[in-house]
Amino acid sequence: MKANKVVVRGVEKRFERKQDELVALSAVDLTVAEGEFVCLLGPSGCGKSTLLNIIGGFEAPTAGAVTIDGQTVTGSDPRRVFVFQEYGIFPWASVWDNVALGLRKLPADEQARTIQRTIDLVGLKGFEKSFPSELSGGMRQRVAVARALAVKPDIILMDEPLGALDSLTRMQMRSEILRIWQEEKMTILFVTHDIDEALQLSDRIVVMSPRPGRIAEIVEVRQQHPRVIGSEEYVRVKHRLYELLGVSRSV
Repeated sequence: MKANKVVVRGVEKRFERKQDELVALSAVDLTVAEGEFVCLLGPSGCGKSTLLNIIGGFEAPTAGAVTIDGQTVTGSDPRRVFVFQEYGIFPWASVWDNVALGLRKLPADEQARTIQRTIDLVGLKGFEKSFPSELSGGMRQRVAVARALAVKPDIILMDEPLGALDSLTRMQMRSEILRIWQEEKMTILFVTHDIDEALQLSDRIVVMSPRPGRIAEIVEVRQQHPRVIGSEEYVRVKHRLYELLGVSRSV
């Protein structure tokens, strides 16, 4: 069995407001194994992004705790990197310089090798000198993924990273993310509200309830990649996800 990488225990998050308080998360327990790909699935406002921020150390829980490799998370750490929907790359910097951002302390030769390897890995070879304005949306998101990978993180936290892409580019990027994950073997937590996206990517799907966010159920996907959309297992899990999310729909 793989070792536990992330352990979330009794996490709650409350935000004080003028008249009352907003309970974003309540009694969340979750364990993620080393090298696992886990999707957080649920409706807008259910606390998916809040939970991701707490795991990444960018927000503190009101109650409970998160440990990574047995150490309590008390703040951000360069070994845990985010990829956001808004690309998060600098428009005035080339692909090469965007990917280089977290590598400035490395010797020049090692830095160059790492940047080139990462650019090649995400399929951007030949675009090293290009600027974001010269790239498609999918290519800009590849730059964001490359910049995250370049620092050799233990965990990548993805917050709806494909949400701004058109449907065809989105499907292509899912395949690319899977390929990179299988090659690099890092741990990924991926926020989405897209059922098919969760099904096609993850080992397990953490289904969250409407606010206050709780874990309604953790659904395991027992199917090898690449997944066959019309297979019995795919359809079974998809029906279950619709049930958990309160959606009545035939597949």
